Amino acid sequence: MFGVVLLFLITVMHVYVFWRGASVPLLQRHVPRRFLFAAGALLWLGFFCGRVIGHQGTGAFARALELFGMNWMAILFLLFVALLAMDLLTGFGFLLPGLAPSLRGLALVIGALLSLVALIQGLRPPVVQSYDVSLAGLPREMEGKTVVAMSDLHLGSLLGPEWLAARVNQVRELQPDCVVLLGDLFEGHGRPQGELLPVLRRLAAPLGVWVVPGNHEFHNGNNTALSLVREAGYHLLRNNWVEVRPGFLLAGVDDLTAARRSGRKDDLLAKALADRPAGATILLSHTPWQAEQAARAGVGLMLSGHTHGGQIWPFGYLVKRFYPLLAGRYEVDAMTVIVCRGTGTWGPRMRLWRPGEIVRVRLHRAE
Repeated sequence: MFGVVLLFLITVMHVYVFWRGASVPLLQRHVPRRFLFAAGALLWLGFFCGRVIGHQGTGAFARALELFGMNWMAILFLLFVALLAMDLLTGFGFLLPGLAPSLRGLALVIGALLSLVALIQGLRPPVVQSYDVSLAGLPREMEGKTVVAMSDLHLGSLLGPEWLAARVNQVRELQPDCVVLLGDLFEGHGRPQGELLPVLRRLAAPLGVWVVPGNHEFHNGNNTALSLVREAGYHLLRNNWVEVRPGFLLAGVDDLTAARRSGRKDDLLAKALADRPAGATILLSHTPWQAEQAARAGVGLMLSGHTHGGQIWPFGYLVKRFYPLLAGRYEVDAMTVIVCRGTGTWGPRMRLWRPGEIVRVRLHRAE
């Protein structure tokens, strides 16, 4: 269903962009309309092949198809937004009938420039975002300890072992006491590359590496991704808690969006937090939902991902309607929530004003 809706939206954007683009005077003079529409049809076909053949295939050709299709999707979106904004400003040409076609050409230039910036930002290494968080009940020996979190790596055909090795090196340089991975480690189509395992094993910390599954870990009913997590020596939290040190607890839930789509009725969060001892609890939840419920249950810190911060502006305004805790730090009653913008990218290797990030949290005892 997601693929069908996405294809419909992409088709609508293609029609709109090439229809409005055909009225730009420069294109009218130099590009025959049949060539322009043929280019639109070929680009639509490129996206379709990237989504169907590239997304499901393996090998260099499939990766190239997927990279082209996904990046063109983002470029098309930015062109669509720029053109629509200009049409709204000019009343779709009724307010400035003589100038509006040229302004649509300006909109195409703006969309192209934004796409270039997004491509550059998407290829840059994620930044390190640091926070200090005070937790009630934190044991004295945990004062000043650091937790490093990554979310949404989306390892697969576009982000492979070399990219992962660079992220592992970034984390190792931070010398964390504990590492947490907040879901969507793998893109989820096809079997994860075997070459990833030796790189994953290089990621370690004195208090362990802890993982919760994201929605992509449940794609196609494939449990290979979770098996690879265990083979790497990581600790998997699935609707349970663990006392890592006396008085210091980590709890984790399966992805809440995947649970909703599968029709699960049980309260995963309540299950994950049930019957735990006194102390400071950090909750790992891929999707930043049920924060109020977690706060009422006495969680001191909730770490999430999933939203990518919108990844490509202005898409975040739509994402925020479904995920009010979009990115960054929030205070929910007595609990701190930190939502990671994502370390990797979904779909296009592009980000606009929403750089990828690795989160570093220094823990302190609450007064």
